[in-house]
Order: sequence, then structure tokens, then C-alpha cells
Amino acid sequence: MLKRYQVLLSDWLGAYAQFISEEYDLSFSESVRVLMCVGALQSIKEVFPKYKTKMTIGQVVRKIRSVEDPSLKEEVTHRLLSEGYFETRKAIEFRLAQKKRRKPK
Repeated sequence: MLKRYQVLLSDWLGAYAQFISEEYDLSFSESVRVLMCVGALQSIKEVFPKYKTKMTIGQVVRKIRSVEDPSLKEEVTHRLLSEGYFETRKAIEFRLAQKKRRKPK
């Protein structure tokens, strides 16, 4: 489920989100979600090196770029994004569970 939020972005960050949007044929909102997921996933992997994901950002980008048929590119992109969202959700749930475990009672 998506929820509407209003977020202020610096010009340079908005410009990069727009670049991602155009580069991968995504909406601006989708590109912001992708950037947030990439950041969350990478930061969790840094804080918890033992946490492993089934995919890396590099793998996703290489797979998207390897598809040459324009009619398939959109389908592949959205499938990979869905997998990426799932992996990020699992990582965030892991991170939040770690926080609960550390909380003194």
C-alpha cells in the first residue's frame, strides 16, 4: 500500500531522482522510492554485515541494461523493482527487529 507524503528535496537530489526517472522510464515518485530503497538496503548491509540479501543493486542494474527488447525492458524493470522492494522490506523488518531486541526493559 502506498501512502502520500510530502518531502522536500534539495535541487541536486531532485535532479538525480529526475535522471533516474528518465533513465529507467519510471515516474518521479517511483524513482524516489527506488533511491530510498537502495539507501536503506545499503545502510542496513553496512550496519549488519552478516545480513545477506538475494540480490545486489549492481545485479539489478546489469539485468535491466542487458535487456535489449524495448517491449520486455519495462516488464523486466518492474519485476526487478518488485524483487528489490521485497528484499528491502525484509531488510527493514530485520533492522526494526534488531532495534526491539536491544531496547532495555
